[in-house]
Amino acid sequence: MNTKASVAGHLQAVVPQLARAHERGPAATHDATVGWTFTAVYDAHFAFVWRSVRRLGVADSAVDDVVQDVFLVVHRQLGRFRGESSIRSWLFAIASRVARDSRRSLHRKPGNLGGRGRVCDDVDLVADNAPSAHEAVAAGEAVRRLHAVLDAMPKERREVFILAELEHMSVGDIAAAVRANVNTVYSRLRAARADFERGVARALANDRWRMR
Repeated sequence: MNTKASVAGHLQAVVPQLARAHERGPAATHDATVGWTFTAVYDAHFAFVWRSVRRLGVADSAVDDVVQDVFLVVHRQLGRFRGESSIRSWLFAIASRVARDSRRSLHRKPGNLGGRGRVCDDVDLVADNAPSAHEAVAAGEAVRRLHAVLDAMPKERREVFILAELEHMSVGDIAAAVRANVNTVYSRLRAARADFERGVARALANDRWRMR
């Protein structure tokens, strides 16, 4: 079986909105000009940062705060960005570090101070046309299943899977984002696709068992 094609099929089945994003094609690999302003970065890439933070395992109730922290770092460091990689590679590297620090902090907090409850809309579900109530519930469940599979992946595999399969970034930009060489990215991606296949199979088996 072609694992890459199988993963793409599962993703389209799990989250239909991701299939529409895929049809729009990948983002540009590199930025033609470096002259980003903070407002332009925020407006163009807020949704990407939000999705990335959530997919990196940050608790729902902490996502907004973590995204704000990411853009505080962006505001401080934007003047250092020289366009050596795409702006999204640079943003993801920042988001990954801030998300990691946030997860460590939340692990040290009492349960009533974070990590529970949904407090923000899921950017994975944003579509041009508002879905029906039934479609919204089904899509929400699908995204929760996707996040559960992602949360079970080792960090290094999850990062490359998010960028390759969900954001459709080039291997070169992924390598820049995760600070690894291209061969390492390919190796992690192969393992991540296998992890995803197993995770989806387990989730579907559990669903069938609950419906008996």
